[in-house]
Amino acid sequence: MKTIHVTASREYDVVIGAGLLDECGQRIAAAVPGAEKAVVYTDTTVFPLYAKRVTDSLKAAGFTVLQDYFLAGEHSKTFRNWERILRFFTENRVSRSDVVVALGGGVVGDMVGFAAACYQRGVRLVQIPTTLLAAVDSSVGGKTAVDLPAGKNLIGAFWQPSLVICDTDTLQTLPDAVRRDGCAEIIKYGVLDAALFSRLENSLPDEIPEDILARCVEIKRDIVAADEFDTGARHLLNLGHTAAHAAELLSDYSLSHGSAVAMGLCSMARACAARGLCTEEDAARIEALIKKCGLPTELPYTAEALANAALSDKKRAGSTLPIITVEALGRCTVRKIAASDYAGWLRQGGAK
Repeated sequence: MKTIHVTASREYDVVIGAGLLDECGQRIAAAVPGAEKAVVYTDTTVFPLYAKRVTDSLKAAGFTVLQDYFLAGEHSKTFRNWERILRFFTENRVSRSDVVVALGGGVVGDMVGFAAACYQRGVRLVQIPTTLLAAVDSSVGGKTAVDLPAGKNLIGAFWQPSLVICDTDTLQTLPDAVRRDGCAEIIKYGVLDAALFSRLENSLPDEIPEDILARCVEIKRDIVAADEFDTGARHLLNLGHTAAHAAELLSDYSLSHGSAVAMGLCSMARACAARGLCTEEDAARIEALIKKCGLPTELPYTAEALANAALSDKKRAGSTLPIITVEALGRCTVRKIAASDYAGWLRQGGAK
């Protein structure tokens, strides 16, 4: 078992190991002293798999447990479902001293976390990620949100959890496509950390041991500690994501986040190589690892369409857009460019 301590506006532990669902009640009770009710919120995919184990553990730890779920998928990350979660809280008289447990992947963590952040100006939150992508990325760092028709995660709040519990047993039976999505985020962390990237070349996609998961979380932990509210250094975690979010929007979210991130990583690596910012070899290694994981490497939309969609990116500031460039494996930089220049970067990255 690995434990990573996160220092932010709320300090908390990320616990990674096998068999943790069955002991989550005791861990949550220790992390949120005084809580009487625990609200377990999940989706239609995760509910039949893990909800009973989590609620049983919470009840054994002395909690009064409430549970509900919504339809799985990015299309559920809407104001309507967010409001439904809040109504569930009010109807069951959840108080600020209670705890909300987000059990599931990134959509669950984002939307349930946002509800916890807003309800009565904030109720304590525990994240229990059940996908690889959520385990290494979205469950840590306090970003919560819902989507708007204009773009992804445009309405949200920073709300740090009180605890993150990653039971690695839940990652062993993921569908291949969901596992691949997680590999894309892990590769992103490898591009930020050269030693990790070398390990990934020898392990992905077949083996993802606890220490690799922990290293991804440590990288995010350190970046979040330096820039919790995403005004500078935390932009590094957006590597590959500007193009990715644009592609997701254009696909009406039929394109998975991991696939979009893989395309965005390759696009940026190729553009940086074309501009002499990184070597052709580094760009080729990134693309080769993405291909090895069965992920796509080419953006399916024109540079103009992607650049226009990127105008809705929440990190855009007026006429400038921050992009994350690759200078070498383990060395990336936040660059502010004119939003009007982004299409040129995309074309150099292979978009038509």
